[in-house]
Parts: sequence; structure tokens; C-alpha cells
Amino acid sequence: MTRATEEPLGGAPDADESLGDRAARAILEFREGRTDALTDLVREATPLLWHTVRAQGVDRDVADDVVQSTWAALVRHADTIAEPKAVLKWLLVTARRAAWETVRKGRADLRRRTELPDDVTEGAAALPDARPGPEAEVLTDERDRILWSSLRRLPERCQELLRLVSLADRPDYKAISASIGMPVGSIGATRGRCLAKLRAVLTEQGEASWT
Repeated sequence: MTRATEEPLGGAPDADESLGDRAARAILEFREGRTDALTDLVREATPLLWHTVRAQGVDRDVADDVVQSTWAALVRHADTIAEPKAVLKWLLVTARRAAWETVRKGRADLRRRTELPDDVTEGAAALPDARPGPEAEVLTDERDRILWSSLRRLPERCQELLRLVSLADRPDYKAISASIGMPVGSIGATRGRCLAKLRAVLTEQGEASWT
């Protein structure tokens, strides 16, 4: 597997087959002992996974390892994935969760390496903790819960598109097009309509702050 770079993702998808379709075919053929389609999928989908991992705050070099481990996990679980059509989503979710775990461990290691208060030189002023307090974390968690609960009330196409768009600050429409089989030129307008539907759902729940 080759290293991904922060360049536009992937090549032009087949006219009648989305990246999700190709992922489903690849896993079915892999189960039958044919690996060519999976090799092609690795080459085509690795940039998407790499950008997904990077969007979670993982360093470039570490992102390579996370993506490699995601592909290894797919091979290990190839026979247990009940729905082949869900393979691409499985890869994205697995990569994102692995990235979160990597970031969590990195932060824990950093905290362990930080000087304890008793070790601070006498007379040195302690810097205030810039991290949000527990009350801010609770509010953020509740806000996220409401958002994702509302998102699940949208049509599946909107859910899929908004999840992919939310993966990065500057979403790559070409990659999204390859993933869900939507023309690049339609993504912006569809995204706007889906966001309007999401705002309407949030408003119905009394969450005026989202509008």
C-alpha cells in the first residue's frame, strides 16, 4: 500500500459504478480468493481514508499507520461483514475511530510527560488550563447528541452526504462524488438543500440556536 498525499483524490469513477459499489464487489471477490479488485480498491480509496484520518487531527506520518491498520482490519473481518454494500462506510468509520483513539493516546502520553505541579520551580507562575471545563464538555456533548439525532431523521442520501462533507474543513467534492456516486456539480446544491432540511428538523425540536 502506498502513502497518500494531500492531492485531489482518486481517478474518475466508472459511469455506472460508485466507489461504494466497487468496494462491495471487491470484498465479495476477496472472499472467493480473488484479490485484484481489493488491490484496486486499496489504491483508489486510500486517499479518502487518509484525508479522513488527517481531518481528525492525526499527524501525517501517523496517518499512514492508521490507514494501513484500517485495511488490515478489513482483511481480518472480511468474512464477518454482513452487508457488502456497507464496506465503504465500514472503512470510513473504522478509520475515523482509529484516528480518534490515536489522538486520545497521544494526548494521554503528553499529559504523562507534562511536569507535575510539585515539580514546578519555586516561584514560577503556573499557566491557566486553556482546556474547556467539564460544563463546556457537557454542553458540547449534548449539542452533538441533538445534531446527530436530528441528522438521522433526514433522508439517507442527505445523511450520507452531510457525514462525508463534515469529515474535513475543506471537503473534496471529487472524493465525495466517487464515494456516493453523485455528480460533482450537484454536491453543492444538494448539500444546501440537506442543510436546510436539517435546520428545519432542529427548529422543530426548539433548537433555534442552530438557525
